[in-house]
Amino acid sequence: MRLILATSNQDKQREIQEIYAEFAKKFGVEILCWDKLITPFEIEEDGESFQENALIKSKAVFEALKVKGILTQKDIVLSDDSGICVEKLGGKPGIHSARYSGGGALENLEKLRGEIESLGGISNAHYCACIGISSYMGDYSVHGFMYGQVIAQCRGENGFGYDPIFIPNGFKQTLAELSNEEKNAISHRRIALENALYVLCALL
Repeated sequence: MRLILATSNQDKQREIQEIYAEFAKKFGVEILCWDKLITPFEIEEDGESFQENALIKSKAVFEALKVKGILTQKDIVLSDDSGICVEKLGGKPGIHSARYSGGGALENLEKLRGEIESLGGISNAHYCACIGISSYMGDYSVHGFMYGQVIAQCRGENGFGYDPIFIPNGFKQTLAELSNEEKNAISHRRIALENALYVLCALL
């Protein structure tokens, strides 16, 4: 069985391989990125939720591989879609987290930081990750969440995205001030990936 990731991001592949190491060893699962099988193509993520966008990606890659005739009945495609939702902004940036400012990651961070500053300097917020799973048995999805607060001051050099302004519940440091091990232990993506294991095991 192959678990085909709808991403070309090697860091994301490494993270999934680490989380799924025991699962992969036990069931003989090969984990690889889709660009090892076909040339990546643009996928329009025009859904209205993390779930819709995750499934758009997993379904698109699954169908492309199916058309090429390089899928077995046991192969599974896994995708993810994630972002940050701020309470005082009515859930924004949400599914638009990666393109919130129309610029890059630093511009996104500065836009959100400025908005939080204008709203009093702090707000409840949460990160959400949705894992999309497509297979010959059907399409499935699971979520993972990490709750906390966003602040108007950037702190820390580790991490990426909105990590310098997000303080997870139970911590005084921002995600960018935590070690990779501390962050990964509580991350929304890890929680979602662990929840996805129940679906993957059922599909074996």
